[in-house]
Amino acid sequence: MTELARKALLPAGLQDVLPVVAARESEIREKLMASFGLAGYDRVKTPLVEFEESLLDGAAPELAQQTFRLMDPVSRRMMGVRSDMTPQVGRIAATRLKDAPRPLRLSYSGDVLRIQGTQLRPERQFAQVGAELIGVSSAAADTEIVFLALEALENIGMPDVSVDLNLPTLPVRLFEAFGVAPDDREHLIEALERRDVAALRAASGPVTDVLVTLLEAAGPATTALPRLKKLELPQGAAEELYRLIEVAERILASDHDAALTIDPVEMAGFRYQSGVSFTIFGKHVRGELGRGGRYRAGGASGEAATGMSLFMDTVLRGLPDPEPVARVYLPLGVAQHAARQLRRDGHVTVAALEGAAEAKTADAARKEAKRMGCDFIYLDGRVEPLSA
Repeated sequence: MTELARKALLPAGLQDVLPVVAARESEIREKLMASFGLAGYDRVKTPLVEFEESLLDGAAPELAQQTFRLMDPVSRRMMGVRSDMTPQVGRIAATRLKDAPRPLRLSYSGDVLRIQGTQLRPERQFAQVGAELIGVSSAAADTEIVFLALEALENIGMPDVSVDLNLPTLPVRLFEAFGVAPDDREHLIEALERRDVAALRAASGPVTDVLVTLLEAAGPATTALPRLKKLELPQGAAEELYRLIEVAERILASDHDAALTIDPVEMAGFRYQSGVSFTIFGKHVRGELGRGGRYRAGGASGEAATGMSLFMDTVLRGLPDPEPVARVYLPLGVAQHAARQLRRDGHVTVAALEGAAEAKTADAARKEAKRMGCDFIYLDGRVEPLSA
């Protein structure tokens, strides 16, 4: 490996984003944020790093394990690099915006960094674009955040979107109602995450039959809902399930054409959620377009909230390649006022900076324009297309 190649080598999961793709990501980010803004979600900006105790307050163990840590040389306190922006927005709501009227609607955009990637998302640094609805616990709030994500994706032209609705707190409620021991809970959770019906049936106790029924009910909402409505669950678990059913019915009754599936006992990646949660997928797209759900803003004892994050790396994979941008080549000698007028008219210009020889003839200028990847050239006060 040459010294130059060695300098270009980046750590696993990190990458340079090159021209065209970088511009495309910026464009899509702003379109998503504009969609949130039209629905009343005000933009906030959070720091890349902050003190560890505030960054990880109330976060799931998985989030803490994904956080890079470093020592602040000024305060001599440990800091963490954000691996998810949702807890930061929750902190803002609980502190600097604690007196703002509720419900509080906030949106954000920024990069996060994680210690490890996953099989579906090997990237360790990627951009999140999201929104949080804080201070209300109704089914209408759960539904609004799903609709917000779907409308934003529709506005950027994302095709064939599906929503998988989940209730990661339901198994916990069932464990509490049936008095399942902590050691047995972990075994059952592992079986649920593996979708291992045989392991669930092999476990003893009345909760296993209920878990198997819930696991087998998973599927398209139109077939899952009738099965779920027939279930008779203990009081706390029943209330959780009723909320899931209500949210699903609201989504089905809307004019969104996204496919809706229900998996009431899916828990993977939702350990810090406190109610109805969801994942958004795109057809033929590797990884999740986004995910969200109910949680406590500002830590485990914080106020009710629900939100969602869209992942820009996956979102970009689901969109068609952008149309190339037409560029106008400006040979040496083009007046500055003329160049400015072209840009005011919406043209992208590429100006010659040196090489008087190439400016002597129009043919030489056209040759240089093609070399620079331009589609047009400005000659004699006119924008002319370059010949094929």
